[in-house]
Amino acid sequence: MILKILRVNSGFGELTNCYIVQDETTKETMVIDPGGEANKIIEMLDVIEAKVKYIYLTHCHGDHIGALEEVKEKKGGNILIHRFDAEGLHNKNISLTEYIGLGEINVEADSRVDDGDVIHLGDIEFKVIHTPGHTAGGSSLYCEKEKLLFSGDTLFRGTWGRTDLPTSNFEDIIKSITNKLLVLPEDTIVYPGHGKITMISEEEPIYYNLKEKED
Repeated sequence: MILKILRVNSGFGELTNCYIVQDETTKETMVIDPGGEANKIIEMLDVIEAKVKYIYLTHCHGDHIGALEEVKEKKGGNILIHRFDAEGLHNKNISLTEYIGLGEINVEADSRVDDGDVIHLGDIEFKVIHTPGHTAGGSSLYCEKEKLLFSGDTLFRGTWGRTDLPTSNFEDIIKSITNKLLVLPEDTIVYPGHGKITMISEEEPIYYNLKEKED
């Protein structure tokens, strides 16, 4: 597997991590969260001779979709997003595109994904994990074979995503992290939507006291 990490400027201030994943044999490629700087993303896709199969959106916020239209137009690929965030692609009150200075984004998802769905790039398999909290339709992508997780804005190094935004919920994000992500193998590498890479083992201690007590 080839993995490229691009830190792109979405206009929000904090750089967004855009990931490009490719199956080396087939050249099938997935772009995850094209938040901005479309030319930068397209240039990398050209360098690796990408056959773009999917553009995966971990959620619908403007700083993760800013380059979506141009990347889709120039390189193709089916746009995938969890069904609960699909509306946000064309609802500025949810995507917050105006807040970060983006113009209107007119795109529709080609497919709406659900928890447990499986996405293939050649022989690489990714499992969709619905991780609501930052948004109602936030999702993560897990690849068991490569021991990696793309966590969007759910799980960051040392903290979790904001829960003071439309459709967000603090209890939901903590449950998503503790019940769905921290149960993954401890050596799983976490690639978040912003900031530095981490591992499940490094994040577990933060959440021990936040879990609901069992009877």
